[in-house]
Amino acid sequence: MASLSGSFHLLYLFDVAEEIRIDELRKILRIEKPEREPGFGHLAPSYVRFEHPPIEEQVAAVRTESGDLFPARMRYFDYGVAVLELEASFEGEDWPGVIALAGRWIGAPEMECLAEARIASGLEQVAGALHKPFSRRLFEDYCVVELREVLEDGAPADAARLVERYGAEIAQIVRGESQALSATERGEVLASSISYSPGDLMVAGWTAAVIYDAQPESAAAMRQLLEYANTQLLEFRHYDEVLSGVLKELYQLMERRPGVLRRWHMIRQAQKLNAIRLEVMELSERADTAIKFLSDVFYARAFKMAAARIGAPDYRLLVDEKVKAAGELYRFLMEEFHHARAFVLEFLVVVILIIDLIYLFRGKT
Repeated sequence: MASLSGSFHLLYLFDVAEEIRIDELRKILRIEKPEREPGFGHLAPSYVRFEHPPIEEQVAAVRTESGDLFPARMRYFDYGVAVLELEASFEGEDWPGVIALAGRWIGAPEMECLAEARIASGLEQVAGALHKPFSRRLFEDYCVVELREVLEDGAPADAARLVERYGAEIAQIVRGESQALSATERGEVLASSISYSPGDLMVAGWTAAVIYDAQPESAAAMRQLLEYANTQLLEFRHYDEVLSGVLKELYQLMERRPGVLRRWHMIRQAQKLNAIRLEVMELSERADTAIKFLSDVFYARAFKMAAARIGAPDYRLLVDEKVKAAGELYRFLMEEFHHARAFVLEFLVVVILIIDLIYLFRGKT
């Protein structure tokens, strides 16, 4: 029977503000700027790097009602996302034991409530660094199960052996299911796997991922990629909601009878729409460039695969479509405004001519 050692990393992500001012945050938390950015475990060119690494803060451990203690860390991203990471280690477990732990902690309501309370208290401390904080915070959770060691008869298993013999168990963990999956579903889960060497593996799903790697640095880099993918999903969800609300308001306004004065009101709404559109494009670009690498390197492929499984590209597509619709609607409203203004100017010219004619026929200059 296999013996597993590793840890659960429960990630709770909250969209807390339009921006977190990193320099101010460093002053509040009294954290020095690192001399160099986090590196990668595998060989990679120097331009494969994290562009703006988050600020990490060690916080007090979180204890559940059953007495489980989770060491905790908080990370703050400059584009307005705060992440709470809770960690739980395990040693010498078998596969059913790890599956049971996954079913117990992934998506657990108690853990979500504890995470929300801890995030709220942490944000009170760093409120001065939050630019335009949100009253309503969007939320995502994700679990990374890191396997540092999988022993079979005292020898470590390689990635191919792990998928071949324990693919069903890995699929259960990634799906967070306590029951075995069908062969079709198991194959669909394992299709999202990637390895750099015979001794490492990542299998990513929309709610959890399994990382098998004996090198802590490599495993940490993969966890960071998964975390960045989830922050992108959260940001695109936020942009989608903002654009949906503004577009709905404008469509309702356009359904009413136009009128000249109403067109003047619509131009204010159009300017507001365009400002939000430009802001979304700027923030979206900032989230996109959080990690920089070329598309043909290992980490880029791993990131794209994980982001696709999590659903970030789907929300990005929705946002892009709404940004395009917002641009077209803005141009339409501006044309309507110019037509209304031209009508008013023509009307004033006619009025002035009539007044001049009246004075002329009365014999006045």
